[in-house]
Amino acid sequence: MFAKALVFALAAAQISVPLGRPRIVEQPRAPIETAGPAFARACEGKDGWDDPAPPVRIHANTYLVGTCGISAILITGDAGHILIDAGTDKGADLIARNIRRLGFQPSEVKILLSSHEHLDHVGGMSRLRQITGARVFASAAAAPVLDTGAPGRGDPQAGMHPPFAGVRVDKLIADGEPVRLGSLQLTPVATPGHTPGALTWHWGACDGGVCRRIVYADSLSIVSRDDYRFADHPDYVAAFRAGLAKVAALECDILLTPHPSASDMANRLAGKAPLTRETACRDYAAARGKALDERLAKEASSE
Repeated sequence: MFAKALVFALAAAQISVPLGRPRIVEQPRAPIETAGPAFARACEGKDGWDDPAPPVRIHANTYLVGTCGISAILITGDAGHILIDAGTDKGADLIARNIRRLGFQPSEVKILLSSHEHLDHVGGMSRLRQITGARVFASAAAAPVLDTGAPGRGDPQAGMHPPFAGVRVDKLIADGEPVRLGSLQLTPVATPGHTPGALTWHWGACDGGVCRRIVYADSLSIVSRDDYRFADHPDYVAAFRAGLAKVAALECDILLTPHPSASDMANRLAGKAPLTRETACRDYAAARGKALDERLAKEASSE
């Protein structure tokens, strides 16, 4: 009698009694609240290309999986994952290890992209291609460098770094043409300057009702070999400025960069500086533009 009375009482009160085991809610992998400070601690006083760093979930399906000195960005999706930048040949194994630490498999990475065609960012592309089996996409200007491992002739840093293992490029990317993989969509912006084939990437990422516009802006710094003069290449400087203007115009909540230090990433991940800032891309482009102006002025004064 008591059991029947209890059933009728629950029904009258419209209370549901769950049957079986409660649903397990998956916790975020490497949440920034804990993994961000761990990254900062591991990389304190370190900025080497191959200094190991733990992975960090930046927002939603976007993860930092690189080293202390070199970023690699993993964007996960329902049809596989996309990885931007491969570090050095040694760094590629560290990136693959971080992907595994997150609980993903390197074989789930289907597309490899890059920011720019320098040893420290694409030197490990051949190794990661071997590990993942992914296809390699690149801009038309960067593709010959990736194919051969030899620096491009128009690169201001040509001759500064040794060659690296080349990797076959499967598809050329056009400026503004989105790269799609299942539900993922990343859009490239041609931003030559640091190298002729450099690309800036932007995409959206939502965690529940919180959506962020993420920009992985290329280095856009004026580092060059000693005998290179930007003033001797006016067309290249014009393209450099056009790329800066495009970065400044991007909708940008979270700014990421190929070198974490270039965007104060350690402090931002640790909560010591804001992770999101609406003016981040404009400020970044302005700072790079100022550096270019100063370089041109210095070159003019030395004539």
